[in-house]
Amino acid sequence: MVGLTSASGVVGFLYEPDHELQIFALRRLNEEIDSLWTEVVDSIGQIEALYEDSTFPERELAALVAAKVYYNLQEYTESMIFALGAGNLFDLDHDGEFEDTIISKCVDTYIALSDTSPTAITNHPPSKLTTAFPSTANGASSISASLTSPTTPFSQSTLPSRSLLSRQDSTNTFDPSMQGSGDGSAPGILPPSIPFNRGIEKQLQAMIDQLFERCFRDGRYRQVVGIAVEARKLDVLRRSIQRASEDERKEKKSSESKLMRGEDLLEYLLEICMNVVQERSLRNELLRLILDLLHDIPSPDCFSIAKCIVYLNEHKMASDMLAQLVQKGDPKSLAIAYQIAFDLYDNSTQGFLKKVREELPQPPAPATQNGDHMEDDQGENSKETDQLLQSSTNGEAPSSSTNDSPSEKKEPMSEEAQKAFESIGTILQGTKTIELDLEFLYRNNHTDMAILNKIKDSLEARNSIFHTAVTLANAFMHAGTTNDKFFRDNLEWLGKAVNWSKFTATAALGVIHRGNLGQGQKLLEPYLPKDQVAGANTGSAYSQGGSLYALGLIYANHETFALDLIRNHFTRATEEVVQHGGALGLGVAGMATGDEGIYEDLKNVLYTDSALNGEAVGIAMGLIMLGTGNIRALEDMIQYAHDTQHEKIVRGLALGMALIMYSRQEAADELVSGLLEDPDPILRYGGIQTLALAYCGTGSNKAVRKLLHVAVSDVSDDVRRMAVMSLGFILFRKPSSVPRMVELLSESYNPHVRYGAAMALGISCAGTGLDEAIDLLEPMIQDPTDFVRQGALIALSMIMVQHNEAMNPKVGTIRKTLQKAIGNRHEDAMTKFGSAISLGIIDAGGRNCTISLQTQTGNLNMGAIVGMAVFTQYWYWFPLTHFLSLSFTPTSVIGVDQDLEVPSYKFYSATRPSLFDYPPEQETKTEDAPEKVKTAVLSTTAQAKRRAQKKEKQQRRESMDIDQTPTTPKTSGLGDKMDTDEPATKVEEEKDDGAEKKEGEDAKDGVLKKRMEKEKVGYDMENMSRVLPAQRKFISFPKGRYEPVKKPTGGVIVLTDTTPSEGKSLLELKAKKTVKPAAAPETLQDRVNAAFNPPEAPAATREETGGAAEAAGVLNAVDEDVEGGEEAEVPRPFDYYEDESENQEEGQQ
Repeated sequence: MVGLTSASGVVGFLYEPDHELQIFALRRLNEEIDSLWTEVVDSIGQIEALYEDSTFPERELAALVAAKVYYNLQEYTESMIFALGAGNLFDLDHDGEFEDTIISKCVDTYIALSDTSPTAITNHPPSKLTTAFPSTANGASSISASLTSPTTPFSQSTLPSRSLLSRQDSTNTFDPSMQGSGDGSAPGILPPSIPFNRGIEKQLQAMIDQLFERCFRDGRYRQVVGIAVEARKLDVLRRSIQRASEDERKEKKSSESKLMRGEDLLEYLLEICMNVVQERSLRNELLRLILDLLHDIPSPDCFSIAKCIVYLNEHKMASDMLAQLVQKGDPKSLAIAYQIAFDLYDNSTQGFLKKVREELPQPPAPATQNGDHMEDDQGENSKETDQLLQSSTNGEAPSSSTNDSPSEKKEPMSEEAQKAFESIGTILQGTKTIELDLEFLYRNNHTDMAILNKIKDSLEARNSIFHTAVTLANAFMHAGTTNDKFFRDNLEWLGKAVNWSKFTATAALGVIHRGNLGQGQKLLEPYLPKDQVAGANTGSAYSQGGSLYALGLIYANHETFALDLIRNHFTRATEEVVQHGGALGLGVAGMATGDEGIYEDLKNVLYTDSALNGEAVGIAMGLIMLGTGNIRALEDMIQYAHDTQHEKIVRGLALGMALIMYSRQEAADELVSGLLEDPDPILRYGGIQTLALAYCGTGSNKAVRKLLHVAVSDVSDDVRRMAVMSLGFILFRKPSSVPRMVELLSESYNPHVRYGAAMALGISCAGTGLDEAIDLLEPMIQDPTDFVRQGALIALSMIMVQHNEAMNPKVGTIRKTLQKAIGNRHEDAMTKFGSAISLGIIDAGGRNCTISLQTQTGNLNMGAIVGMAVFTQYWYWFPLTHFLSLSFTPTSVIGVDQDLEVPSYKFYSATRPSLFDYPPEQETKTEDAPEKVKTAVLSTTAQAKRRAQKKEKQQRRESMDIDQTPTTPKTSGLGDKMDTDEPATKVEEEKDDGAEKKEGEDAKDGVLKKRMEKEKVGYDMENMSRVLPAQRKFISFPKGRYEPVKKPTGGVIVLTDTTPSEGKSLLELKAKKTVKPAAAPETLQDRVNAAFNPPEAPAATREETGGAAEAAGVLNAVDEDVEGGEEAEVPRPFDYYEDESENQEEGQQ
């Protein structure tokens, strides 16, 4: 049929009373509507009337024509409504722009309506937190305001609500500021002029069901899962996963089918939950659904299950899964159980792990015998074991009885199962992981002592800030290596530490010996507080407080006897310095335990209103209640923060409240709102910290918007600095987006904002070597403000940690810049301090640690995030810098067999050896120092000689004293030459030096490239070798005797032994040697003598005692100028004898 050129005649048929003519007109218009819609627009009312006429036989055809007309008018909402009314005439399978647009609009509307339906998963704020910031408190927000808008800019988004990345977090409350009708329409989707009462809900649901069925038929399950997640339809998710499982079973019969398997779909859904979904409540519901459907999957991934269990905090499910794997009895299941236990320790809190250990099946032996048995195996943890047994018989009786009753009724526990559960308990306690990490750092220590010695020689030790900087650099370089030789070799330098420098130096031993569980208490025994004895010198209070801090760092996030030991010293201490160190040690060792007793002890000290220990106590309270959202603790801390007059206490409490809300997301919104509206800038500063820790790693758009708003609007520089810095915590999982976000902020007129931008880059891009971040930081090294230069240097070291010149050619230049800043006499002290600790960070842990805020499996690294958050407070208090060591993560691959022993085996790296090799050690040039002195003398004498030549002429010049004696006499011509040519010579020499440096760098790069080209690609690596994060994708385990139970991700990997009957070769653990600390001297003179005149001892004995024992005499000495400290002994009376002859002469006179 010939196409229509004009619709005027056909349109006239629409107004005829005969239905046949009307139907004919609609059919003709439907065929040619794309070209004739402009003539049909005027008759759209008649077409709508035909659709609404119940007696018209082709209502669906009229609806279809009306939908196409509105589509061409770009009225997509009206077009969608009429397209739904078209029923089966709207062909989903037809490929066209009209159909695609309508389908997309239907999906958006379906998601919006599902979000507002009463059956959808809503995101109600927890009721227990509604009083977390009381409305009567100064500056708190009202409850009604918090419901509609938790924080003010959060609800000011103009982005469409259909996206999970921008969806509003408020509940189903009506917001008049958003477009939408009051008839149940979705806000922001339907304009108010279109009443949503046409009964299209059923039609929309039918359309979506057809769309889902087509996706199922084509095997496109991911599309269904994506729509269902955004629409919060758990029933659709369940149906899609079950359908995928059914198709998987059919796939086994038909090899030609290429449908997605259920396991892959489950993994895809898990990835969406962790990386896309931002609402905590929706994520929890989705994870619970995944766990419910796992039994329908033919081959579920146990490690993905464990990941869900950790996030949901389902300790009972974790213990049940471990018990089921052990009871299977086969070696593969046992190895998987061990690997899951290692993963649980890496990704869980102490409280979670403690409950899992309690709920594991216990052997039928009496509790006391079991406690004695475990005490024999884990002697240092006997107290904790007794507590676990008591709690398991009291608080967790129902769960343990249900867990143990089946095994007791069926058959007693076998010896193999009992041994397996004991091993799992050891793994969950963290002892095995910490022991293996300590061994790795000890064996592979590549610290360059030349760099450390240069730092010490370049910085004046009598200056407290410089002494602290050297101490921190030493601690970071040797973190976890147990190598404290630097203290032993520099006792004279160490003796210059006074007051808080001594506190920091003693606490550095905790960083160096972190994880040394078996010997930590022995090492610190000479430093720990001692009972007051009349006439006896108990040592310096600063070293005692630092020792408690160090003890907490050694046993960080590991609840053992050390926690009770620190608590005992803390409660008995009367010195504020000792209480300060004890509070920090308690917080680090008891992190996330939620111990009410420790919290009460800390609160009692807080109420003494001492500014010195109040800050540490506030931080410790937050560390103990880390991530619990404890309402009572928050109320106590908020109230006292408003009552006290000490800024240090308020600052500590503000950070403590932020720690309590760690990873709580929406549950922290009301607290954030109240803190940010407080007139006190310190509490607003705490509100920013709370927001950063509550949404850390989520990439939340609303949190980012809030931080950017505060960064440019708050009147306090501290608050603005923290707001910019907090961007790094929110976005560390998307490091490439941070440089673009802070690019303008890095050029701000405000130096505090520039510093925050530098630190945000360092936090988010740590260990990545991101070029965009380095390009932003390099100009900031020359910033006119000293603390901005400091932040830029620290951020550069965090980004370039563990990088060599093969990975990033700029690392060599950055290292030279750091060393040059330390040696520059004209540089500010703040910049030198930053350079010193930067050199420690870039070589952290003997060059075997990186900074990572997420674990090997992708979960949040709680210890690292907390350590980084407290480290940023070094701005106010230098001893808190040690917390950065909690962020150091060993980059290792450690394989253990089913006996938890370390076998000798090799794995393969498909790279050149030099690509991920250690950086070369610095070359020490003995000729550098004399040349520098010689040049300086020549410059001085030349200037003096020129001045003398102008005054005295030739006669005075000949009589001058020249420091440097020349080999031949100087003539006047030579003197004239020096006068006229020296400036030009200097300029030429500087140019030549710069050209030589550039040529040298280019030549060095050329040599490196040529050497890499000659190297063979691929090499074998021994067990317990360093494997960088960028190197993991090149690692493979060749088929042999040992095979990993999961894809290697770094850290501890359990290996299955394919030939267990054969003998095996094990690696010797070298870090288990016994350390015998020296006895602490009793008097001040004894300590000084022991420090500066140590007795001669064989080399082996000195190696055994270590630097910690030898430094005890220096650090325990009481500073004479300490206010309230022990005074020196009064000299004994002595007789004065006079010469008799002199007396006689005086008498005669």
